[in-house]
Amino acid sequence: MALSRREVLQALGAAALFLVTGEAGRALMRRGGRGGTTASATDSADGHETTERQWAAVIDLRRCDGCRYCTEACQSTHYLPKEMEWIKVYEVEAENGNQFFMPRLCMQCENPPCLKVCPVAATYKNSEGVILVNQDRCIGCRLCMAACPYEARYFNFRKPPQPPDGFQQPMPEFPVPQRLGTVGKCVLCVHYIKEGRLPACVEACRMDAIYIADLNTRVMTNRSGETYEMSRYLRENDAFRLKEEMNTSPRVWYVAGHGQRLKGERWS
Repeated sequence: MALSRREVLQALGAAALFLVTGEAGRALMRRGGRGGTTASATDSADGHETTERQWAAVIDLRRCDGCRYCTEACQSTHYLPKEMEWIKVYEVEAENGNQFFMPRLCMQCENPPCLKVCPVAATYKNSEGVILVNQDRCIGCRLCMAACPYEARYFNFRKPPQPPDGFQQPMPEFPVPQRLGTVGKCVLCVHYIKEGRLPACVEACRMDAIYIADLNTRVMTNRSGETYEMSRYLRENDAFRLKEEMNTSPRVWYVAGHGQRLKGERWS
């Protein structure tokens, strides 16, 4: 039976009990997966502290119909102008000539080029692996935009739409309102995740093509509560990551389904 929308993220740890076998699954439950209550960090096997969740995303291209509801939901949530699409849906031609749709959000790279070039450390990675921008630090140099191979960053050339009065204290996890002269990007809606809600793009996807995933528990789930063991799902469904040859180690996986290859792109 599908989980309720609010319970989906809270159930990640519990679902892992059934998806991760043996002592690893039991250990996961002891670490606070029950009821969605998690500690901020736990001790790993080698004695080092590790965060309870490491967020990622999976997009099943077999399901995407190009409706752009994900884009519209993101823009509405973050009060973005129409031309600023933190999740952009491309129409792509495969080598066999077939057309399909590909949503592109921030890849939340393990090895992010944008972070390395920022001269003021405005771009940083939080403890859950999400790349954020501190707009109090950002000087608008746009080096991060030039460094990003996925074109997933946007400069605020003009004053963004203003939200209601209650949104006047932006923070990196919920950068609303955006600030003129700074760079914005997808933040994977970490402000929603902490509340047990799905990211806006996941919640809006009527085709259930977008999944939020946790690399620690190896569990992924979508709007309808379909829950899978992530590594197995990716292995069995022709999963790939964009531009892996650039050594960015993106945390967004795509499922092609039929082994298609993009023109001019290297798929793996």
